[in-house]
Amino acid sequence: MSVRAITPDYKVQARDRVENFHGNQIVYVAWDHHLMFCAPFAYALPPSMTFAELRDQVMPEAFGLHEEFTKINWETATWLLDNQPFTPDLNQSLKAQGVGHKSVLRFQTPELTGFQGKAV
Repeated sequence: MSVRAITPDYKVQARDRVENFHGNQIVYVAWDHHLMFCAPFAYALPPSMTFAELRDQVMPEAFGLHEEFTKINWETATWLLDNQPFTPDLNQSLKAQGVGHKSVLRFQTPELTGFQGKAV
């Protein structure tokens, strides 16, 4: 993200550069229409992690707090990667599928209506 400073000599090094995460990259994950989670979760993940590892080992730690998480039918869930339709390959690495530093993954579960039916 660029910065427009009022003084021409403003110099700053962004601290969220990929080089600062010791081989990991930040990946944001959100469950659309489930308002128990107000923002995407941020994970520092190795680019070599498979999508299956992300979905089955990492995501349950946070999203598992929602009563509907165990009811997700992953066959009908839809995904967006950086606001573009995305079909994950469970056996491929995040990097191989174009998931990069500060990418945003969002998933939708059309058959689930959220806490007390409040999904929009």
